[in-house]
Amino acid sequence: MTVPFLDLKAANESVRSEINAAIGRVLDSGWLIGGPEVERFEQMFAAYCEAGHCIGVGNGLDALHLLLRAAGIGPGDEVIVASNTFIATWLAVDMVGATPVPVEPDPATHNLDPNLVEQAITLRTRAVLVTHLYGQPADLDPLLDLCQRHGLKLFEDAAQAHGARYKGRVIGGHGDGVAWSFYPSKNLGALGDGGAVTCNDAQLASRIRALGNYGSERRYVNIERGVNSRLDPIHAAAIAVKLPLLDAWNDHRRSIAALYMGGLSDAAVILPHVPDWADPVWHLFVIRTKDRENLQAYLTSRGVQTLIHYPIPPHRQQAYTDNPAADSGLPIAEQLASEVLSLPIGPQMPLDHAQEVIAAIRDWCRI
Repeated sequence: MTVPFLDLKAANESVRSEINAAIGRVLDSGWLIGGPEVERFEQMFAAYCEAGHCIGVGNGLDALHLLLRAAGIGPGDEVIVASNTFIATWLAVDMVGATPVPVEPDPATHNLDPNLVEQAITLRTRAVLVTHLYGQPADLDPLLDLCQRHGLKLFEDAAQAHGARYKGRVIGGHGDGVAWSFYPSKNLGALGDGGAVTCNDAQLASRIRALGNYGSERRYVNIERGVNSRLDPIHAAAIAVKLPLLDAWNDHRRSIAALYMGGLSDAAVILPHVPDWADPVWHLFVIRTKDRENLQAYLTSRGVQTLIHYPIPPHRQQAYTDNPAADSGLPIAEQLASEVLSLPIGPQMPLDHAQEVIAAIRDWCRI
């Protein structure tokens, strides 16, 4: 048996006729930039996220960048970020001229540790940008309280957390703004790049929309120097087809995760830890082992495809040799980067594939 990490073809094939019809509507409408399909999706996704506003943009990095810029974050400012997030979180801070200040995660959840954030706050700190890593919500209440006490903004990178819930409430409107990616492999994926920001601040939403449209609210009238970052109507139409199916697809991911948790509970690997208040959507199912390379090689020999998210933390990338953390090190992020291994999971993955993965890992543990 061959077990792919994620079968994107199967995910799109399951709704192919509906997507074809949606693309046909776009072509028939003549709106190839903006238009009714984008507006419809924005309204649908805002409602799903229990947020007041949704602004479609070109991709997840643009969502982060435009959110920070629209909030007035800029040169001389500091933004607290997770030490073990995907590099896009850091890049967005750099793009507005601010400095990313990394804080270590909780080793159990891999998400930003609220207990360490306050120690990193300085007079230059303007915001905390928390990542909901692997589709598991971060602990938001302590961060919200901390930000309120220090007069900071709380922004969320929810690129992997479509449909996740924190203490029963869906991610999308807890903090001051939430950035989303609709990259094809996400739980809610487009047919190419796409992104969005959700928030409850009408003024912030208007500025994000203008910044993504060349700094213009009205055609040929530019109020500031913006960029070109807009959600394509074909992608908007496709993800609008998928959105009503998202919860069911996430439930299937939960079923796979439950099989992994039960089948590997006594295996010689470290399984994910899920706090009582978290309802993850399992964008990734990440285990840990100090013998990762051997395990990955063995699983490959058994036809099981795995990936590593992420093998090099941002502060060890060549792009960030000038960040203070490059010299001092971040031991938790570095340990996680050396041990994490992502197992196959997806909305169309057969349950017997999960059983094959479990059997292969258990066999490796007995070697």
